[in-house]
Parts: sequence; C-alpha cells; structure tokens
Amino acid sequence: MKTEIIVIGDELLIGQVVDTNSAWIAAELNKQGWEVTHIATISDEANDINSAISSAFSRVDVVLMTGGLGPTSDDVTKDVLCRYFGGKMIFDESVYEQNLRYFAGRGLQMNVSTRRQAEVPDVCTVIPNPVGTAPIMWFERNEKVLVAMPGVPHEMRVAMKGEVLPRLRSHYGDHDAILHRTLMVFRNTESGLSERLISFEASLPQNVKLAYLPIPGVVRLRLTARGCDEAKLSKTLDEMVQKLHEILRDDIFCDEDTTLAGALGKILKERNLSIATAESCTGGNIAHEITSIAGSSTYFKGAIVAYSNEVKEHQLQVPAQLLQQHGAVSQPVVEYMAKGVQQVLGVDCAIATSGIAGPDGGSIEKPVGTVWIAVRCGDSSCVECAHFGGSRSYIIERSTQRAMMMLIDMLLKR
Repeated sequence: MKTEIIVIGDELLIGQVVDTNSAWIAAELNKQGWEVTHIATISDEANDINSAISSAFSRVDVVLMTGGLGPTSDDVTKDVLCRYFGGKMIFDESVYEQNLRYFAGRGLQMNVSTRRQAEVPDVCTVIPNPVGTAPIMWFERNEKVLVAMPGVPHEMRVAMKGEVLPRLRSHYGDHDAILHRTLMVFRNTESGLSERLISFEASLPQNVKLAYLPIPGVVRLRLTARGCDEAKLSKTLDEMVQKLHEILRDDIFCDEDTTLAGALGKILKERNLSIATAESCTGGNIAHEITSIAGSSTYFKGAIVAYSNEVKEHQLQVPAQLLQQHGAVSQPVVEYMAKGVQQVLGVDCAIATSGIAGPDGGSIEKPVGTVWIAVRCGDSSCVECAHFGGSRSYIIERSTQRAMMMLIDMLLKR
C-alpha cells in the first residue's frame, strides 16, 4: 500500500521547529510493508492544506497528517477537513468528558479555547487521544482514508501505535513485507565501496536493492527486500549479508542499523569494557551521544568536561608545565587528559578531545577547526590531530564522530 504524509506548521517552514514526525511515521509504516511515496511540509494556511490533501489523494489511498489541531486561532486543519469532506462541526461529549478528566488529573481548569477541542466534523470517526486534548480524526471517501493527528510528537506516536496502525491493518488487510538489513562500513569512501561491490550488486535478486548511506567516515549499506513471503525474504537477506562479509571482511564493524555511539556501545558491552570521556571543545557531546543509547549505564561511567586549564590540571592531572609549554590544544595535553580520566574514574577505555571550535580563538599555528583527539584502552593509546572546517556545531559534531570511530577502530584491532 502506498501512503503519503502531510505535516502542517509555519514553525516547520521557518526552521523554528525540526520535523521529526514524518521520519518516525515513515519508519513505522515501512515496518508494516507500506510504502511512503511523498512527504509534504505545508503552512497553516487553509488553501495550502486543501491543495495538499487533493494532491495526495490523486496519487495514494492513505494520507496521514499531523499538526494544526490545537485550540488557537492559527490551527485551522480541523475546519479545512470538515469542509473538504462535506460535513459540519458538532460538539462531541465523549471528547469533552475525556478532556475534563485530562485537565483535572493535572490540577488545571479547562478554558473556553480548549473546550472547543471537543468540536469535531460529523463526517469523521473520532479516535480518543489518551495523552492530549486534540482528538484524532479518521476520514473516509471513495475507499480512501485520511487520518489527522496532533503535531506534538509524543501524542502522535501514542496515537499511531495504539490506534492508527492497528486500524489501518484491519481496514486494508495484510500487505507485502519490506525487510531491511544494514551494515556499517569504515575505511572506504562511498565511491570506492561502490566499485568494490559492482559484481555483488549485479548478482542481487530482482526484489532486493542495495543503498549507500554515507556519514563522515562511515558508509551504511542497506539491503531492502520486498515480497509476500517474509520468511523467504529474511533468508535471502541473510545470504546477501554473508556475501558482503566475505567481500568486505574487517571493514564491516557493525551489523545493526544504529548510530556510531550504538556501534561503540555494542562492542564495549560484548567485551565487558567500561568507558569515560574527558572533553574540552566537544563540551560533553561525546558523553551525550553515548548516553543516548539505552543500556549505556552498563559501560559508561562518567565524563569530565574540562573546558578550562584549571580543570584539566586539577581534575585530569595534566601537568601545568605541559599546558604552559604546548597549550591546551596539543598532543601531550590530550594524551594526559585521556589517561587522567581513565585513572580518575577507573575505566578500561577513555576518549579525550581538545580543540578550537570557533568561531574565535584560532591562530596561524592552530586555526579554528584544529582538534586533538586521544583514545585509550588499557595501556594502548592512539592520538590524532584533525582539521575540520565549517561552523562551531559542525566541528563539534565531526570531532565527536571521529573520536568514537578512533576508539571503535582500536577495539576491533585488539
């Protein structure tokens, strides 16, 4: 089944808020074997919403929409949908009673604007929203379906998992499966990897596709298979993955679709190793990435954000003489930082960074983007000086990625 997603909100179009809803919805639909053919981000204008719906229904049978269902004057989606499907607004007592309970449970009193959340088109099926006040609305016309959901990510996800996906499965029945396998590869450029895999790609079954998804220093290879026999598809993908391992060997460092932090955590967990970070220019971002992985408490022990020289000296045991002689952004200092956090926090592995993220602070000898990175495991260490261009946030992001890749590389060589 082909579907389209429409996300509504001026805040998305001006970059004030980042749209995460469409990516999450697309991933969930893909798990069901349903293909997303188009994603539209539109304004809160009635004409734009109406045009987007008409355009989507000219291509697909199912449209999923988020946003514009709030109680304020700029939320016009509900009125547009009412007119589009030829209905009139009615007051739904069940929605009203649920919203009263919702407010009472939080010690709040419902105002007039929120009371209007109970007004819904009489041509829709109302689906309760257990975690918010905007009802989910299911519309049907000419065997096509539109589901309008709140734009608040948490509310939308609860609605999708608890109500919308089960109803879609029931309404349309089973569909072809779509299965994926993802491998993470390093030590290869995207173009170089594609040349190594020319024969492999030529041998793929017609229902299996290979995609290249590069991030700095890493290429994710995603195999996608489509068909009606899920067991057969899974076996086919397993065989293709095995062939990739035979071709790429040690260049594959993870067999999961995850982040670098997830891949690093998997290795640490498998080897029963602990880790800590000592960060200057990255300001705790490496620790943030590591702890974003569920279960990271089993291997991550802590971090010292040593932004000043005083913290480097007193908390990480970096000799004052080294700081005076070489400066904070230097090989000996970052080596001591890694060794210091390893000893202070009593861990097996350590990552340390010290650099100039900018936009100020650079010099001819050490321009903005200069970053020293050190990684340790036991008594083994590796140090690298990187030079990243771009904005402050980009330099921090690249430093974070490179630091984790250095430790992954070290651990895989042990």
